[in-house]
Amino acid sequence: MPRPNSSETRFCRTSYLAGLGIALLTLLGLESQSDASPWDQFEIFGTLSLESRLFRDDGLYVGQNSHASGFSAEATAYIEDQSGRSFTVTPFLRYDSGDSDRTRVDIREAYLLLYGSIGNDEWELRLGLDKVYWGVVESRSLVDIVNQIDFIEHPNEKTRLGQLMAHFTWAGDWGSLELFGMTWHRPRTLPGRGGRFRSSLVANQDLVEYESSSEEWNIDLAGRYTTSIGPLDIGLSLFDGTSRDPTLQPTISASGLVLVPFYELIRQVGIDAQLIAGSLLLKLEAIHRSGSQNRRLDQFLRYEEEDYEAFIAGGEYSFNGVWESNVDLTVIGEWSRDGRGEWATNAFENDVLTAIRVGLNDEQSTEFFLSVVNSLETSARIFNSELTRRISDYWSFSVEAFVYSDVEPDDLLYEVRRDSFLALKLDCNF
Repeated sequence: MPRPNSSETRFCRTSYLAGLGIALLTLLGLESQSDASPWDQFEIFGTLSLESRLFRDDGLYVGQNSHASGFSAEATAYIEDQSGRSFTVTPFLRYDSGDSDRTRVDIREAYLLLYGSIGNDEWELRLGLDKVYWGVVESRSLVDIVNQIDFIEHPNEKTRLGQLMAHFTWAGDWGSLELFGMTWHRPRTLPGRGGRFRSSLVANQDLVEYESSSEEWNIDLAGRYTTSIGPLDIGLSLFDGTSRDPTLQPTISASGLVLVPFYELIRQVGIDAQLIAGSLLLKLEAIHRSGSQNRRLDQFLRYEEEDYEAFIAGGEYSFNGVWESNVDLTVIGEWSRDGRGEWATNAFENDVLTAIRVGLNDEQSTEFFLSVVNSLETSARIFNSELTRRISDYWSFSVEAFVYSDVEPDDLLYEVRRDSFLALKLDCNF
């Protein structure tokens, strides 16, 4: 049976999730007829944004644009009944003039929240589409594997898609235990033919493949235990299921040579830790992953499977009230290492990040961030700077520069070396 068109499939799934949200809202409203109003709390808040990206250089590939403007809208509706049950739904809309694949409608969150107590401990259950975050470092998270990366939002890989899950949390003085059951794997969003941050070959999301016979409906399981031991915060995590990282395999299709995303079944064990020593924070994220593939090709031109370890270690130090002012200055340093070396599937196999964050603590909440990622294997560097400032109670703006420098031909960043950009953004928060 032919695989359905991915755009039609995404539309059907979004419609299904919207219907699921309406059904859950209806269930929350099933109170006794004697109740004059079943709702104890109802809130709507969100952000409307106007955005523009100006690329310093012409694109390497036919069809790429040097300018992209558009807008995005994200709103959250939160509703709670008199017994404390709540439902949260967050739709998202983006229009982008430069890349049609970046224009879309999505549901970021749509979950029912229940909670209660077990003796002196508390429990919480979330059912639906939700996002969680694991990790402590600045550069890129290794342990954070529950939610898929929304890559077309930003190349820093920090924006995430919602994941359909049952998320149970049990917390007490001894720490917190989280258990996850997940399905409906979401492929990573990737640029289209007119978009930037892509390779010479375009990824065809209609041809996505899975190692699991259940494809995107494979049951993924995960767990995480967190606790504090004096000044040390530590998290231990386990994931077993479909990888969130695609292996992009060159394939001849009806439209020519394209990249087909392939998602393996993997198992990942992770640890994240943070030691607080006054103004100094020491941080660590490390993983062992089995079942994934590297970039080394075998005699049949297939990628090889390789178990590997990776870590990010570093820290940050904060100077409060520098120069006898209200200014806070934070200095950050991190080392990122992937055990696969030159065969790693990401561009950060051996890199050092140095960064500063400056907060003026003024009425406009002005903040400035500057980072440099230096490769220890090549001459490649990535510069990222961002200024954010509030204009009023509702309006704020940001200016960001993202620059690739001295990228060599054997570096994974070589195909995006001309995608440096300046971004302007105006936000209206409500």
